[in-house]
Amino acid sequence: MIGGADELVHHAELAVDADGAVARFEVAGDQLEQRRLADSVRAHERDTVAVADAEADIVEQFVTARELPREVTDGDGSHGLRIIRSRARRASADFEHHGTEPRALTLAIMAVTRVGFFGPFGTFTQQALRTQPDLADAEHVAYRTVPDVLDAVEQGEVDLGVVPIENSIEGMVNFTQDALAFDHELLIQREIVIDIEHCLLARPGVTLADVREVFSIPVATAQCHRYLREQLPDAEIRAAYSTADAAKQVSERSELDAAALGPRVAAEVYGLDVIAADIADHHDNQTRFVVVAREGVPAPTGNDKTALVIYQRADEPGSLVSILQEFTARRINLSNLTSRPTKAGGLGDYCFIVYAESHVADELLADTMRALHAKQGSVKFLGSYPAAGAHAESAREHADARWREADDWVTTIRSSIRR
Repeated sequence: MIGGADELVHHAELAVDADGAVARFEVAGDQLEQRRLADSVRAHERDTVAVADAEADIVEQFVTARELPREVTDGDGSHGLRIIRSRARRASADFEHHGTEPRALTLAIMAVTRVGFFGPFGTFTQQALRTQPDLADAEHVAYRTVPDVLDAVEQGEVDLGVVPIENSIEGMVNFTQDALAFDHELLIQREIVIDIEHCLLARPGVTLADVREVFSIPVATAQCHRYLREQLPDAEIRAAYSTADAAKQVSERSELDAAALGPRVAAEVYGLDVIAADIADHHDNQTRFVVVAREGVPAPTGNDKTALVIYQRADEPGSLVSILQEFTARRINLSNLTSRPTKAGGLGDYCFIVYAESHVADELLADTMRALHAKQGSVKFLGSYPAAGAHAESAREHADARWREADDWVTTIRSSIRR
């Protein structure tokens, strides 16, 4: 049980850092306020439930009353590797040391979190958000486009944002990837992977033979291209902001000749019938979503990813090899490598976006990032976060052990240097 405001606020800071939340509490406070808060807690010490409620109330006061820092920088506006790693390590150690008490406080904080998502209601993105138990009680705020979601997070309208970033059929969602790489200073907090079932949705009474127009987003129609070509060869394809927006448009039409391509849940939301189910061209269709925040690096879990944007120092033969060899030498696997135009240097000016299977708290990845930062043009850190699903860690564990042995060897040699 927490016995005073000083300790409570200290625990609150640890809990927020440990959970990778989007804000960090300032421990310092004036003595008068601390005494007032301590008295508030002590007044309920005889009742465990009441104490828990008091703790949650005090944490909420600190959330609303204090101006929280929004950037993690090392003085020049860039994300500082030293600060990022130290906060991640401290979060991991504190969480292990303090057990479930900080977690309970974190859940109390997360209960009042506002989460923005690529809407409207009924999208696959909302479906992904609803799979996260710790965000289920948050206020879910729908935005019309992915940039709108990211803008809302950056401007503080919401604390977290959920957007699609990769599909198993169509690959990376480039407008999301580019927005995170070039237009926003946000950090990925976690990833969510869900199975995708595309359905053809129409107003009650409409049959497949009646359909003359199909509304959806280009990514969805591309994933169902074969079905549309074979079953609806004469139908006009109409673009929508999202699959749920397509369902909404169809539900509001007076004509009974249109269908929407989207998730089954959108039929429930907008009063439509499913006239064809699971129509994607390939089975095992999955989409990866990311949860982003203005700051914070989740503690390492042992199954993590780190996203980096790497700018070449020069466009010359071997420049990509020079990047990849930094990961290869340290046996760090890359789950994704994408080249994207930098938007600033004309044709042929590309950067590389990589997703490495490791965490910035890992010495090997930290060493890789140092080398890339020193040798390449620049490196942008997009976050270290828990990966979805299970993954074999034997290769990484072996590499970590060998690296530690090598580090100990060098340390032993250097300790013999005459002073």
